[in-house]
Amino acid sequence: MTILLWGLVRDQPMAAVRTQLERLGAPVRFLDQRQVLETTVQVDGGRTSRTVVTVAGRAFDLDRVQAAYVRPHDSTQLPGLRTRPPGSVEWRHAAEVDQVLNAWTDRTGAYVLNRPEAAAGNASKPFQLRAIAGAGFAVPPTLVTNDPDRVADFLREHGDVIVKSASGVRSRVRRVRPGDRFADVAACPTQFQRRVPGTDVRVHVVGAEVFAVEVDSDADDYRYARVLGHRDPVLTSIELPPEVTLRCFDLAKRLGLPVAGIDLRRTPDGEWYCFEVNPSPGFTYYESQTGQPIAAAVAGLLAAAALCKEHPR
Repeated sequence: MTILLWGLVRDQPMAAVRTQLERLGAPVRFLDQRQVLETTVQVDGGRTSRTVVTVAGRAFDLDRVQAAYVRPHDSTQLPGLRTRPPGSVEWRHAAEVDQVLNAWTDRTGAYVLNRPEAAAGNASKPFQLRAIAGAGFAVPPTLVTNDPDRVADFLREHGDVIVKSASGVRSRVRRVRPGDRFADVAACPTQFQRRVPGTDVRVHVVGAEVFAVEVDSDADDYRYARVLGHRDPVLTSIELPPEVTLRCFDLAKRLGLPVAGIDLRRTPDGEWYCFEVNPSPGFTYYESQTGQPIAAAVAGLLAAAALCKEHPR
């Protein structure tokens, strides 16, 4: 039995899951992206395909993997590579290694948290919103446009409006302010939503477990509270209403994400809105503040899945 970890050794969620797997005594193979220039991947076709990854001269057959936790970064943006031109041998090598390993994680019979194909839905917030609504959550009125006139109409209709990226690229969520240049949206389709008053709740779904955290913050985006001059958020573990828990499980299933970070807001009148779903959540921030055993749950899910693959009934 082998569990593959692919990412960066200093990535906090990756490090936390690795530690928990080691505590379980699970056999772990760590594929460190810092060694991408020393890494090659060979795929043998035919009736039975075989994929072998070699790092610094040491070969490993990926067909031995029963479960995998993957949090890859863009290898071409790692130190020593981000300044290389795309046409350079090193840049192309790093990009090709990423491409082949991502393809492997999508097609392998191993249990993967989470497959890139499923995580790709995060690249489009409007796509996610359809799944969110389908799971029974309220969704705020939303506009995605590159038309400044439509933005002006939306603001007149809803008044208090939030602006954010429509893609999976991380951005600061903030309110639209007087003096904002709406003409700028002509260069980039942007997402606007009616602001929903209430309390933020972050939910982590890990297989059949759910961990919910209430976030007390006066910032529009509590992730950047200190940077924006607000007090630090206060995080508290909470129990979700049973129907909200079921919606979270349903949403993660709809998106094909065994592990998911779901951003909710509970309004003063008890309505639950959902804004988006993170397919590769940085759960260690919430775990460190609340003591919730999220990394242990991820490790347990990997170990159980690997054991089932190794000894099927």
